[in-house]
Amino acid sequence: MIPVATVFLREGTEVLLLRRSDEVGSYPGRWGAVSGHVADHGDPESAARAEIREETGLEDARLVRAGEPFTVEEWQVHPFLFEVAGREIQPNWETDAWAWVHPTEMLRRETVPDLWKSYERVAPTVDTVQEDTDHGSTYLSVRALECLRDRAAVAPETVPALARDLLQARPSMRVIENRVNRVMQEGGTEKAARNGIERSLAADSKAAHNAAAMLPERVLTLSRSGTVLAALRAAEPHVFVAESRPAREGVTVAEELAESMPVTLHTDAAIAHVLATEGVDAVLVGADAVLADGSVVNKTGTRGAALAATHEGIPVYVVCARDKIAADETAHLESGPDEEIHDSLDVLNPTFDVTPPEAISAVVTEDGALSETDVRAAAREHAALADWD
Repeated sequence: MIPVATVFLREGTEVLLLRRSDEVGSYPGRWGAVSGHVADHGDPESAARAEIREETGLEDARLVRAGEPFTVEEWQVHPFLFEVAGREIQPNWETDAWAWVHPTEMLRRETVPDLWKSYERVAPTVDTVQEDTDHGSTYLSVRALECLRDRAAVAPETVPALARDLLQARPSMRVIENRVNRVMQEGGTEKAARNGIERSLAADSKAAHNAAAMLPERVLTLSRSGTVLAALRAAEPHVFVAESRPAREGVTVAEELAESMPVTLHTDAAIAHVLATEGVDAVLVGADAVLADGSVVNKTGTRGAALAATHEGIPVYVVCARDKIAADETAHLESGPDEEIHDSLDVLNPTFDVTPPEAISAVVTEDGALSETDVRAAAREHAALADWD
């Protein structure tokens, strides 16, 4: 068997397909992903990274997942999924056409053998949604909709069972529940899932735009939220970032933002001190859920930051899509592993906490800043979405 790397590049929720030119030795004219011989580069991941550079010119690709190898014809295929930040590529002689498409388009094109099988080995699943501790609920909700999209294209009769599994995967992240329920209300089809993905991405972008318009010159944030990041990049204030232990995702946020705006990184324990002494004008955080009574479930530390800001007379803005509003007032909280804190003592390691509505100045969504009445109305709408089951 000849070992080869098959590499899917994902931008947003679409992947890059390349049509093989007549100059290549195998499968000319067929659509495939970035690919190449492992032997030319030493090991499968090195081959994957080298082929990305050679076939697309892209340098900044982030590995998402390596799939289980399998054999087809004379090839031993090593699948990979990478995320990239842009769609401009510089193909080499091996490619005569290319397209960014929903992965399910592979099923409607003439492809190299078992291209869909390669993709399935790195595609989002219930397990990847459940086990992902690196990304926020917005990101994971879109991955959940990708699961529905892909399954609806190949086994539509199993979509309801998949939807139920997704609803149980991360109960603390109510946006997954609402977005999955909406797709199922619309029939659970591939088209419904695609529409849900597009609607979700547009909502998150608009919410970030609305929040950016409200931001003053000095802002404090914590944890990692894609919507918060987009708002901060648009407004470019001086950002104070709490490191967000134990995972310290705030450090990565600070490093990314520092490329385009002034940033000060500080410890979580210093949040109240920073709010009292550094002239911070507002606190901006995301939300894993906004409960029907206006309480906000978010990364642990949010409650303390909001209460400290309230004491100092500093407004606290929560930015999120309207789909994050829960149908009820129940907070489903998660905890991290004990060993993140200590390997032998009795440990409390809550992932989320609940901030009371009186400590929140505004919940900012794609519809603007919501009133208490608006939140209640959204909660009722989201409760109705669950009727599909």
